[in-house]
Amino acid sequence: MNGQKAVANRHWKSTLYYTVLWIIVLIYFFPVLWIILSAFKTKNELLATPPVWFFRPTLENFIGLFHRDNFWPTFFNSLTISLSSVGIAIVVSFLAAYALSRFKIVGSDFILFLILSIRMVPGAAVVVPVYLMYAALGWKDSFWPMTFFYAMFSIPFSLWILKGFMDGVSVRFDETGLANNASRFHIIFKVILPQVKPGLIAAFVFNMIFVWNEFLFNFILGGKQTTMIPTLLVSDSVHEGGVDWTFVASLGAIYLVPPVVALYFFQKYLLVGMTFGTVRGEV
Repeated sequence: MNGQKAVANRHWKSTLYYTVLWIIVLIYFFPVLWIILSAFKTKNELLATPPVWFFRPTLENFIGLFHRDNFWPTFFNSLTISLSSVGIAIVVSFLAAYALSRFKIVGSDFILFLILSIRMVPGAAVVVPVYLMYAALGWKDSFWPMTFFYAMFSIPFSLWILKGFMDGVSVRFDETGLANNASRFHIIFKVILPQVKPGLIAAFVFNMIFVWNEFLFNFILGGKQTTMIPTLLVSDSVHEGGVDWTFVASLGAIYLVPPVVALYFFQKYLLVGMTFGTVRGEV
């Protein structure tokens, strides 16, 4: 009898727990849902008071968005700059994490702290000197300078994640490889790399989302050739003296797709990445 009561009590607690979780999730998801629904409304339906909940979906907002001259260049700018900068950051961070984990460099902890401190500095605190530097060197509104800037900002967080993963891989893998005449590059890319793959993916996704969402530096350092979606969302949202909410809603819905897809397919790696991987036993 007591066992049945205990089982019923656990079931009730579990039901209450997941009910509260679903309520919290729905509350946080509601603004996203509202943006997506608004993208399929006409202008009158979108601005109606009280809000229109039941309506016939329309694709006119997306058709109008796709026919804008600056949409596709901006979308491809966001995609290429994000992928390129994060890809560079992952390669550099992976090699740096291996060096800091395996070679006991004098002052390595302080070096790591200095690298991580770059990521702690608020963007608004450095935007003016960075702008002056880019303007003096003629780098403003240039693809590769913008890409390398985002790579610089992505390296500290990637290094932070990958260093934890690298420390979790036993040094004996390196020793065994060196004892069998394997090169250092073979050990790094054939032995160590497969074991830190979850960390690489987690670092890639987190930094991809950061670059994809970044506005301040793209607005200040960028221009027509390097405009990304957040800047376009601000600069083109005003039309005929008012906010073009159909444009904001449709672009916002498109803007959500890449991060949501990345999070959906790689969600199992993100929790592992935030916990810096698992500590492996000695072999």
